[in-house]
Amino acid sequence: MLSSYGSNVAFSELSSTYPLKLLAPRTTQGRVAVVYLLTYGGGLVGGDLVNLSTEVGSNSVLVVLSQGSTKVFKTRPGQRLASISQSPMPPNAADKPLAISGLITTQHMTFRVEPSGALFLLPDPVTCFQSASYNQKQTFHLSQDASLVLLDWMTSGRRTMGEDWAFSRYYSANEIWVDGRRIAKDVMLLEDKEVYPQAPRSLGERLAPYSCYAMVMLCGPLVQGVISEMIAQYDRISVLKTKSPPEMLWSLSPMVSEGGTRWAVVRAAGKETEMIKRWLGGTLAELQQVMGIDVYRRAFSAM
Repeated sequence: MLSSYGSNVAFSELSSTYPLKLLAPRTTQGRVAVVYLLTYGGGLVGGDLVNLSTEVGSNSVLVVLSQGSTKVFKTRPGQRLASISQSPMPPNAADKPLAISGLITTQHMTFRVEPSGALFLLPDPVTCFQSASYNQKQTFHLSQDASLVLLDWMTSGRRTMGEDWAFSRYYSANEIWVDGRRIAKDVMLLEDKEVYPQAPRSLGERLAPYSCYAMVMLCGPLVQGVISEMIAQYDRISVLKTKSPPEMLWSLSPMVSEGGTRWAVVRAAGKETEMIKRWLGGTLAELQQVMGIDVYRRAFSAM
């Protein structure tokens, strides 16, 4: 729980257990706190479960970052599959793909943001290694005048090792609730299965030529300027026929909730992850006024 005390903020509780580790360095920006989501050994492996619950109090700003991409391994280096398959079967394992062999990596995160609070979830992308299976669900409960920037993105894997879109499964679901009303639900499911048996194509062939996909959701009073600037930038885009796909492309979907709050969904794809990160760093630059320049640079520094 993050709460404000005068012009400062402090955590009333900050705890974690394996495989997650939380690090909260001090900041010089008033009412802004930063938390890094870290993992032991540099990544998550099959069978790991992360269950995180976070509350952001009124007039508090929480920036959630990670230190490098969230790497997802099929198994722990040096661990044999036979040793995993002999582990006790979890309840309802038969209802979950790959759960019998314990190879799914799962993250469940729930965030609550009170009035005039803000959450900026800006981790580095998820990178699934060969044959890895990853499930993620993130739920956000916001008060009417709370603000949110959610960045959810992933890469094609270890391209230098020849593992371009070589994972087994990637599933990510995000839900945003404002005063008890769900205003958005976004789901991405990627599986290395043949979608069209008559014209079979691998996952890499279906997603080529891009190696990084990102989704950003923005809502609340603190991001209205960013949304306005993105709408103006998007309106200036000219659609032209090209002989080859562009290095990067993006789309914007501005919407208005039933309560009259304007929010937006942004999607981007790029041939290089760093290309997407540079674009995000420039597009969301107005957030520096809230987060502070130093914190903002931590979020969008070179990987």
